[in-house]
Amino acid sequence: MDTMKTIRYLHLDVFAATLGGGNHLGVVVGADDWSVEAMQRFAQWTALVETTFLLPPTDPKASYRVRIFTPHREIPFAGHPSIGSAHVALQCGLAKIHHGLLWQECAAGVLPIRVEGIGTARDLLLQAPDARIISHGRDAHPLLAAALVGSSPGVLAPALVDGGRRWWLSEVADEASLRAWRPDHAAILALAQATDSMGLCVFARAAHADHQLAVRAFPAGVGIVEDPASGAANGLIAAYIAETEPEGALAQGYRVSQGREIGHDARLVVRIDKQAIWTGGHSHTVVDGVLDWPLGESDHGALDQQPLRKAQ
Repeated sequence: MDTMKTIRYLHLDVFAATLGGGNHLGVVVGADDWSVEAMQRFAQWTALVETTFLLPPTDPKASYRVRIFTPHREIPFAGHPSIGSAHVALQCGLAKIHHGLLWQECAAGVLPIRVEGIGTARDLLLQAPDARIISHGRDAHPLLAAALVGSSPGVLAPALVDGGRRWWLSEVADEASLRAWRPDHAAILALAQATDSMGLCVFARAAHADHQLAVRAFPAGVGIVEDPASGAANGLIAAYIAETEPEGALAQGYRVSQGREIGHDARLVVRIDKQAIWTGGHSHTVVDGVLDWPLGESDHGALDQQPLRKAQ
């Protein structure tokens, strides 16, 4: 016999510079007794890139716990779902700020989130997992040249970087070239599949008051043509810049513009210090309501006993 429980559901616009310009996120609060199958079923129904579930922490250091689902599987970490979930944890009174930080428990560990500003002006910045350069150079992989065809190379060589997620990164000569570039999506998909990566993220330096880097991300490896706002990918770009240009103009941080080519307008903030790289931005709650989602007996329990598939 089905049972029914009222659960809070919030739909967010994450990293938006203008209303509706960011990345969608669905956040479920109060589904503490849902099974992994129930969470996956709901994430499939929302059809969002990610849906998250806020839960009580199991680590005493953590402020809250989050589980992150795509429509097809659970993943250990992602950027904009982490920032949006932290926003909801504060909005719903599930977490308190201590010394300017929240602590998010997820499958990638217990990660700090820095809180800057208050109210509608608040930005949340995540300290991403440590990144490492796997390979770099335009000849780093036989399929890389085809994925970059038509793009004008910038200062930094292309690189495959891993840190929570795995992305190919490539600098483009200038912002105008980046925004006008028409990528070969089939070639990017082939590269992503061959290297078990998310896909390709390209960036260009900019000289604007509101952003110093323009970014486009093509996560073909998870079936997305172009992403309007990419927290984890921007963290990897920052790590790559910090490693290769420690004294450069961007070495202490910058602002990012992303998504305009697909009708969005995202703004991300990057802070770089000697201890960590922080990436994040603003979240806006668009919908805040209750979820009428009946569960069968098989949808309860067994919450932490299911294997988690690692995302690259």
